[in-house]
Amino acid sequence: MGGAVPTWLDDAVLWHVYPLGFVGAATSSGDGADRPVKADQRVRRVQHRLSRLEAWLDYAADLGCSGLLLGPVFASGTHGYDTEDHFRIDPRLGDEADFDRLVAAARARGLRVVLDGVFNHVGRSFPVFAEALRSGPDSPAGRWFRRTGDGPDDYATFEGHHQLVALDHAEPAVADHVTRVLTYWLDRGISGWRLDAAYAVPPEFWRTVLAPARAAHPDAWFLAEVIHGDYAEFARESTVDSVTQYELWKAIWSSLNDRNLFELEWALRRHGEFVAAELPQTFTGNHDVTRLATRLDDQRHLGHALAVLMCVAGVPSIYAGDEQAFRGSKEEREGGDDAIRPAFPATPADLAPSGWPLYRLHQRLLAFRRRNPWLTHARATTEHVVNRGLALRSSPAEGASGPETLLLLNLDDESYDFPIDATGFHRAETGQGTDSDPDAAAGRGEDTPVTTVPAHGWSILLSR
Repeated sequence: MGGAVPTWLDDAVLWHVYPLGFVGAATSSGDGADRPVKADQRVRRVQHRLSRLEAWLDYAADLGCSGLLLGPVFASGTHGYDTEDHFRIDPRLGDEADFDRLVAAARARGLRVVLDGVFNHVGRSFPVFAEALRSGPDSPAGRWFRRTGDGPDDYATFEGHHQLVALDHAEPAVADHVTRVLTYWLDRGISGWRLDAAYAVPPEFWRTVLAPARAAHPDAWFLAEVIHGDYAEFARESTVDSVTQYELWKAIWSSLNDRNLFELEWALRRHGEFVAAELPQTFTGNHDVTRLATRLDDQRHLGHALAVLMCVAGVPSIYAGDEQAFRGSKEEREGGDDAIRPAFPATPADLAPSGWPLYRLHQRLLAFRRRNPWLTHARATTEHVVNRGLALRSSPAEGASGPETLLLLNLDDESYDFPIDATGFHRAETGQGTDSDPDAAAGRGEDTPVTTVPAHGWSILLSR
């Protein structure tokens, strides 16, 4: 890592929003219109849609979040990841004044803002690339981009997407540009960056650009999107603070579906190794994956997934809508992200009644997490595991103070009495499915042992 992790992350829970979808401004291949349009035909009139997100800030704060993790907000051609101008707010969202108002409104509610920076590739309408096509690959502009051949348009792309042109990260001008972008928006009041497709960029590039950004903003947080591999090693080499914890994400829903908590136990052991080297960014959903409520075979286990997320180390995020059991499948086709990136209604009052019990469960568990900030850096050990039952103990990191927790998960059709010593522990939270009444969910009398968990239930025990 690049140094001490910013202390504001100690009790951080982020609400993850894909802005272009949220405000109804995005399609997979256009600018919010019903049909694709060419770059030179796009409507450039600024549409002040960011104010729609402002109407949801109280909702996010009431949920228990301390920050917004925003998807792309910079000028782009389609979905936001084909950046055209890193210094301009996408006109489909608004302008810089709209963005400044959003940041100020968020801060007034105790919400920090983290932006999504796409620095592996740019859109074909990025001005330097347009100049490279005009002046050739040997020109100063041409040297910004990686080549795959000798033809005039033989430029490398991101994962085969023609519209996404890969930057050459060995070119000093690229590093200078990225450093300026990072610092510019930190100067404007954001608190950190998510580095999109960080795995596709040489780690030494991140070391180069993050050092001056940190020097100017030592309290900034840098999160790298990494899907596979050794997260800890990537963090060490790149100096990022955090890495997206896809291993844990997969293990949570997969182990719940298969009723195989040994898979989760294995992932949690790996998670502990990562925590020793970096502060993982944890999640059960994001803008790139099928919604959790769609992924889980049994909706009674939504609470189990959230309980795991809130009891393990890391910086947790809630993908907007997951707290209301939104559904949607990721599909590998053009427009395949649309279902998981929908437009939201004008206000929270317009949401369907069916989602509010799960929202209230999130409120409970996010409040529990933030009352116990030591969990962000906690060390976890498995006390007991069988296919359908898991007991996980989380303890303060060395040198930190706080109680301990015991998370008990039961996926069985019958109640389960965990064979563990819970002397000195009491029930802090407990539930079944999306039930928001802990006493009703427990289905117990006061004499029931704290280690007994009802069918398809979960409990969080806290030491006294």
